[in-house]
Formats: sequence, structure tokens, C-alpha cells
Amino acid sequence: MDHPPFAVTVDLVVLTLRDELCALVVRRGIEPYAGEWALPGGFVRADEDLPDAARRELAEETGLAPGSVHIEQLAGYGAPGRDPRLRVVTIAYLALAPDLPVPSAGTDAAEARWVPVRALAAERLAFDHDRILADGVERARAKLEYSPLATAFCAPEFTVAELRRVYELVWDTRLDPRNFHRKVTGTAGLLAPTGRTTTRDGGRPAQLYRRGEAELLYPPMLRS
Repeated sequence: MDHPPFAVTVDLVVLTLRDELCALVVRRGIEPYAGEWALPGGFVRADEDLPDAARRELAEETGLAPGSVHIEQLAGYGAPGRDPRLRVVTIAYLALAPDLPVPSAGTDAAEARWVPVRALAAERLAFDHDRILADGVERARAKLEYSPLATAFCAPEFTVAELRRVYELVWDTRLDPRNFHRKVTGTAGLLAPTGRTTTRDGGRPAQLYRRGEAELLYPPMLRS
């Protein structure tokens, strides 16, 4: 049975914190959608596995070495007509890291920049990247409720106030400092004390923590 030609790509929802939750977007330098904003990504090479392709594209767009950021598979998208060139199935990945550097545009991009997620909600991205971005942001927000994913936005050692800032920026809401401190320090396995303190938050010395061994949070950190 004959099958029409098709290709496989990877697309990346790369999120970081730069005073607010931001996503990496590129201005396309080639057709289709030349001049329009899109998520970074590209075609999977014949000798690549999907995770390898995602890590390569991430390194090309950010200059980050593989393994230096949290990256996970998000979802697959394969609606007919999503790419006008031919039938293209894309596997999207979600990447998270604190204070990522100024990005460099890849081979088929004219420009790359960090844009607040709030601003991108009003933009029209190329292909079906609006949907992919929305799915990636919601995945990140939801996983903060039941996993220690928020620590991926932090430095290796962090304070409770710095962790609270992650939750507030990703969820786009304000949290009560005392309630938050009680919840995160009372959640088994979420935080591991380092035995050191810092004054970088201002005021009195604050304890430094690192990520604990828990993979799931119980009770969860609910948004509402």
C-alpha cells in the first residue's frame, strides 16, 4: 500500500523566568510563514532519535549543553494541513531552566528572543504553535501542583522565597508567604536543607535548600 510522503519534526516550548514567565520564540527566515514568530524546532535527522533531535535543537537555539536543563516530551501533533509543505508530524518537548541566556537564532531563523507568555497569548504564531505553546504552559503550571518541577526554575541552592517567586510567576498569582513556607517545608521530600544560609533575599539570613528526593508531592500544591 502506498503512503504519501511525510516528515517528522520536533518543536520546543522553552520556558524561563526573566521577571516573568517567558517563552523562546524565533522569527522565521524562510517560507512557509517567513517573517512570522514560531516556536524553535526543526526536522528530525535520519540518524536521530527524537530526544536527541530535541536536545540538538535546544542547544542550537540557546547555546545550552545537553543535560543542563529539564526537558520532557509534551505531546504529538499531526493534523493534516498543519504544515503547507507536506504532511508533517511534530513531537513537542517542554524545556525549563532558570535565567536562560539571550538566545541565538538557528539556521532557518532570522531572530530569536524571549517573550512574556502573557504577551504571546495575544499573538498569532506560525503553524499550530499557538496550541503547542498553550499546552506547554499548562503542562508546566499543572506539574507545579503535584511534582517538584518548580525547582527546575531555581539555582541548585535556593531559598523558600525564591521558590515562592517561581510559583507566583508561573501561576501568575500572588501567594501568602507564611502559608507557602508552611506547605513546602511540610511536604515530605520536596526540600533538602543544605545547612547554609544567605542574605540575598534581604533582611534576616534565610535557609538554603536544594531539591529533595520526592518525585510526587503529597499533598499537592493546588493553584486555587
